[in-house]
Amino acid sequence: MVIKVFLATSSGSTAIKKKQQDVVGFLEALKVDYTQLDIACNEENRMWMRQNVPEEKKPSNGIPLPPQIFNEESYCGDYETFFDAKEENSVFAFLGLAPPPGSKEALKDNEEEHIMENGTHAEETNEEETEDSIEVPEVECNGDAYRDEAEESKDDQEEPIAEIEENEDTEGGKDQPEEDTEHEEEGEDQEEDELQSEDDEELRTLEEEEEADVEEGEDFLEESQEDESE
Repeated sequence: MVIKVFLATSSGSTAIKKKQQDVVGFLEALKVDYTQLDIACNEENRMWMRQNVPEEKKPSNGIPLPPQIFNEESYCGDYETFFDAKEENSVFAFLGLAPPPGSKEALKDNEEEHIMENGTHAEETNEEETEDSIEVPEVECNGDAYRDEAEESKDDQEEPIAEIEENEDTEGGKDQPEEDTEHEEEGEDQEEDELQSEDDEELRTLEEEEEADVEEGEDFLEESQEDESE
């Protein structure tokens, strides 16, 4: 399997030159065997590159710019996708190559495989432990006896509360309003009695005054009659 990197050695674009140098330099640092194919001096290379870049990967004008990377006839990607793979430590996967032992990508793959294996194993172990550790709840074991005890304890707790409420009602003052009402009624009765007694006294006074007037009148008539008879 040969990695093909299509370049434009005589490109006047500084950005394109920099991208090409980044790709080539990183492949050399990883010691990846690759072949450079110049599209500036070779028309066949330029036509082959343009024809084999997938349509969905081509720019809006339809002309892909270098660098473009292939693994034999299989398209890998352009500079942007290569850069993303470099940031994610997955360049070998991007190129369709197996990572060399001891590389960051190989260690990363081993860790992922280890996690997957341990994760599956851990799930199975957890399921077994869960099944073994299932215990019958105490309520189910004891049945009605447990429920009766719970109800009795609940009743025992409710009785002191009821007694406390009754004591609070008795001491706190439900009787006080009744006592106040009785005192008020007694006061009203006393006032009525006092008023009645005052009225009776006034009536007796008036009666006595009327009787006195009547007696005076009778005495006066008697005196008058005596004077006339004389």
